[in-house]
Amino acid sequence: MIEKINIRLIPEDSVSEKKILSEVSQISGIELKRINQWRIIKKSIDARQRQIYINLTILLAIDDDKGVGTKNAKEYSDVANSKNHIIIVGAGPAGLFAALRAIELGIKPIILERGSDVDTRRKDLANISKAGKINPESNYCFGEGGAGAYSDGKLFTRSKKRGNVDDVLQILHQFGASENILIDAHPHIGSDKLPLIIKNIRQTIIKCGGEVHFNTKVVSLIIEQKEVKGVEVASGNKLFGPVILATGHSARDVY
Repeated sequence: MIEKINIRLIPEDSVSEKKILSEVSQISGIELKRINQWRIIKKSIDARQRQIYINLTILLAIDDDKGVGTKNAKEYSDVANSKNHIIIVGAGPAGLFAALRAIELGIKPIILERGSDVDTRRKDLANISKAGKINPESNYCFGEGGAGAYSDGKLFTRSKKRGNVDDVLQILHQFGASENILIDAHPHIGSDKLPLIIKNIRQTIIKCGGEVHFNTKVVSLIIEQKEVKGVEVASGNKLFGPVILATGHSARDVY
């Protein structure tokens, strides 16, 4: 049997396994000897009063059940020789996750990003602050990782109906984010850690046979008989196939 229990402890007790299990047993009425496995799945801080409390949501596996361990890392197979491919415009969060999902489905992703990779982008950002020079295609808005890669490391969504948020956090943890994001009420990766996570995702996409093209700006959609057949990039090259637009809110020229 799986049970979910909410408890509240003072900060020093919230890091003690003994105190956590004691409180869980007291609130739920479940004897400690019946608990096979337990895991914290959500943590938040209540600092509204002088005494600070830590709110914990605990998942319990009781009696013969042992199903509360963390999820196994996703495995991504080789799609280099897949008969199906998809063109993804943008290497921000939406584009990168679309590519990972495509690989799960056996589809080869081809990402086209107008900006630079995260390392080159760092230099472009330095040029803005030091020399006052802006690269219109690689800046705080455009480039690998999207607008959040260097300006913010928070993770927040108001939506509870558009997919499994926990799965997203698990994937980010798999690629290098702290385990804390799996339980914190308002998870934060950190702008210092995000570039490495983004590179890890990109390397996995390429290792699995996908393609990532930087400094490749899509300038138009190829439309035939009211159907999108592919894209044209600034160099004049054309790529044909189904298209996902993952351009972010800053690519107004696209819209």
